Amino acid sequence: MKLWDKGTSVNKKIEDFTVGKDRELDVLLAPFDVLGTMAHIRMLEKIGLLKKEELDVLLDELRNIYNTARDGAFSIDEGVEDVHSQVEFLLTEKLGDIGKKVHSGRSRNDQVLLDLKLFARDRIEEIVKETEQLFRTLQAKSEEFKDILIPGYTHLQVAMPSSFGLWFGAFAESLVDDLQVVKAAWNVANQNPLGAAAGYGSSFPLDRTMTTRLLGFEDMNYNVVYAQMGRGKMERTVAFAIASIAGTLSKLAMDGCLFMSQNFGFIKLPDELTTGSSIMPHKKNPDVFELIRGKCNVLQTLPQTIGAVTTNLPTGYFRDLQVIKEYFLPAFEELLDSISIANFAIENITVNEDVITDEKYRLAFTVEEVNKLVLQGVPFRDAYKEVGLKVERGEFKPEYKVEHSHEGSIGNLCNRDIASKMEKLIGTFEFGKVHAALDALLK
Repeated sequence: MKLWDKGTSVNKKIEDFTVGKDRELDVLLAPFDVLGTMAHIRMLEKIGLLKKEELDVLLDELRNIYNTARDGAFSIDEGVEDVHSQVEFLLTEKLGDIGKKVHSGRSRNDQVLLDLKLFARDRIEEIVKETEQLFRTLQAKSEEFKDILIPGYTHLQVAMPSSFGLWFGAFAESLVDDLQVVKAAWNVANQNPLGAAAGYGSSFPLDRTMTTRLLGFEDMNYNVVYAQMGRGKMERTVAFAIASIAGTLSKLAMDGCLFMSQNFGFIKLPDELTTGSSIMPHKKNPDVFELIRGKCNVLQTLPQTIGAVTTNLPTGYFRDLQVIKEYFLPAFEELLDSISIANFAIENITVNEDVITDEKYRLAFTVEEVNKLVLQGVPFRDAYKEVGLKVERGEFKPEYKVEHSHEGSIGNLCNRDIASKMEKLIGTFEFGKVHAALDALLK
């Protein structure tokens, strides 16, 4: 079944190429396609294009299809082009000609625009929840080990004292900024494109404000040409948010790989969270961190991949946009899996509480010595030179302690302030409003 079928057969080779992976990927969009159809037909009934009794039977059957999709039992039949065609086919198969009325005032263009926005909005909520959990785990570790010193590095050379409190806490605060980018993506995704049709509106008196309310959108894409132009732009905006979190996870994973190596020995994972070697019996490899790093590095290329598809497209719909699905839809599960496994690994990390006493880290305390002299009245340049000469002569002896008190330093992590930032930010998403609207729509 093809919604555009006018009785002309398409060459099988061309059909297979143009359909691509739509049958496989569109299954992910099925519950959202149903929600969009439910909102659309409620609006059609209001403007007189459906009778009340027709609406009622359509809604009953759409609820059945929605439950099938949510249960993971929805599939797209061979010969059916996409999720939109499959939903309409199921309605027509069950209800006859009534099922053919649901497409009035729509195009597949605004259907897929809507499906992708509803899908992205749904997955963004999952990302926020998983990210918040990882944030809390990192903050808990930061507090637990805030007094355990480790060396900090610049240029991969021992630099100044750091702490596990700083290290864990740094990634926690990074996630706050990542969710700022996610919030921007949420704002873009949370606008209703339905009613744009093929990008030029409809002669039917569509009530787009009604569908915006029914689907729990904060606002709508008003200009119908821009609504259609939003295809690809929304995905790329969300991709930047995905890439932002992926960047934090990748750096965390890289540090994890370094810190677990024998050359560092800062942290350890339980044996059951590591893998071995087929030839070296002593190996306990940090594959979990390595795979997080690899997957998240790929995710960081997602905005550029989508941009490569959309960059030179003029106004209007083009089939090139279909390619974006192949990269965009699976990216959410890749990120969610990476966040979840990172959280599991961090929860189970053991830290080495005696790192800083190793002789090779003694020079990390030179700045502490310089600052101590400055506080005694020695000019900074003179203090710097004095400590530097001691180092050159091999006479420098560290005290292995730090007295940092300013905001965000070793002795004043400000974790509560960072947690407050996160709490306020998460509150701005207002997921409850979306849930309430969709629950009402389904009833």
